Amino acid sequence: MSEEESKQHHSPTTLARPPPPQSRTAIPLTGGWTDIARLRAGKPVVVHGDGTSLWTLTHSSDFAKALVGLLGLPQAVGDVFTITSDEYLPWDRIYELFAEAAGAPTPQLVHIASDTIAAAAPDLGPSLLGDKSHSVIFDNSKVKALVPEFICTVPLALGVRQILNWFDSNPDQQIVDEGLNATFDQLIAAARPSLGAG
Repeated sequence: MSEEESKQHHSPTTLARPPPPQSRTAIPLTGGWTDIARLRAGKPVVVHGDGTSLWTLTHSSDFAKALVGLLGLPQAVGDVFTITSDEYLPWDRIYELFAEAAGAPTPQLVHIASDTIAAAAPDLGPSLLGDKSHSVIFDNSKVKALVPEFICTVPLALGVRQILNWFDSNPDQQIVDEGLNATFDQLIAAARPSLGAG
């Protein structure tokens, strides 16, 4: 139920706005496992924009602390809460963390405009042209005022290792999208001909 629907129906609801969740079965990179495979192979990877926009990924266990803390609080009824980590990292650093956790060589990050990526791979457009092309910084002061025990204890570096451990233990989930892989090669070749396809 949206905030507007809650008001219209006078429902005693509490709305929580979570960030993109960080869980062990989801890779937040543009190409998902395709990017991990490229990193491990020493191939260049596409990073949207200039790689400096800030992003936060909140571990599901940390999000749960705040959500559970809000349950049953009379002060929370009828209100809206943003629940995110206070760790903000540029996309270049997020890719570097995945490369480190994957045991990959130093990554070759090729920066390409989000519009250009979206034109070449339309399925990626909504995500890239929405939140990811801008720095996203949230204010958690409201939820912390009611749930002071809400402290995020799983930094992205640890979460990334959990993700890679899960995928390495589940090789059937290591799916490379060959169409996207080819699109990345084409984008990289156009942007930096000297790199080629790696």
